[in-house]
Amino acid sequence: MTPLARTARLTQYAHGGGCTCKIPPGELERVVAGLTGGGAPLLAGGEDGDDAAAVRIADGRAVLSTADFLPPVVDDPYDWGRIAAANALSDVYAMGGEPLMALNLLAWPGDLLPGDLAREVLRGGRDVAAAAGCAIAGGHSMDDPEPKYGLAVTGIADPDRLLRLDGGRAGTPLTLTKPLGLGALNARHKATGEAFPQAVATMTELNAAAARAALDGGARCATDVTGFGLLGHLFKLARASGVTAVVDAAAVPYLDGARAAVRDGFVPGGTRRNLAWVSPHADFRRIGEEERLLLADAQTSGGLLVAGEIPGAPVIGELVPRGRRTLVVR
Repeated sequence: MTPLARTARLTQYAHGGGCTCKIPPGELERVVAGLTGGGAPLLAGGEDGDDAAAVRIADGRAVLSTADFLPPVVDDPYDWGRIAAANALSDVYAMGGEPLMALNLLAWPGDLLPGDLAREVLRGGRDVAAAAGCAIAGGHSMDDPEPKYGLAVTGIADPDRLLRLDGGRAGTPLTLTKPLGLGALNARHKATGEAFPQAVATMTELNAAAARAALDGGARCATDVTGFGLLGHLFKLARASGVTAVVDAAAVPYLDGARAAVRDGFVPGGTRRNLAWVSPHADFRRIGEEERLLLADAQTSGGLLVAGEIPGAPVIGELVPRGRRTLVVR
């Protein structure tokens, strides 16, 4: 932890935690219905809610565009900057693209927190973007009672090899490239101040290698697991692809301490909203509430969920022909 982090617990200035602060998925879909899309050049980014918008340009390329920002999930400002940047860049990787340039998005309560803390946040974002080979060219800032940080990212991809939500096909295995439990551990950190280095390491890990492996393996369908949890993002993928997704609960990996955090009551509100959203579309067989909450846990900068196999990453289920339910957890 940097010395500056000891002057203020940044998470105490946030009403929620990271991607758990997203507008509830069902409500968001109602709000934006009919307002996305916009013409033939748009390859992705319409009603299905892909991770980034994609537009075809000349020379057989597609430009990707996305934006993501969030309140503090950890108290260390440098780590928060790294996490927020990795989280924003992940949307480009989830589409099979490479980030080229980003703009900072910063909201800061200047009368409550020193500017040096904001500088540490921006430094963390810069360092992660640099590791991704992505230049940061300025951005936008505003005074706000709650600190928030993220990036607007521009990337590039092969338009014929995009990883899309609607590209899933029955008979394809499902692979998850990072363990779950980030929401629960971040909630515990916010409430108690207890640090979880394994969570920070997971959230700051770029999804670049996972995206390359997915493309090399011939995958055409993927998403990243963030605020809507594994079940929420998998529901969107299966719905867009016209299939049913089957999850083998015992095969899903979790971070150390995640299960204990849920058992001790550190469950983000976003996690409960995720579970409520997918439950009418899911068959949970004999899966109990604790396991359901873990599977719906609202992640920040989680891994890629790929329809296909990734070397070294666990297969957690499969896509099958559309059945009575869109999700089956066994």
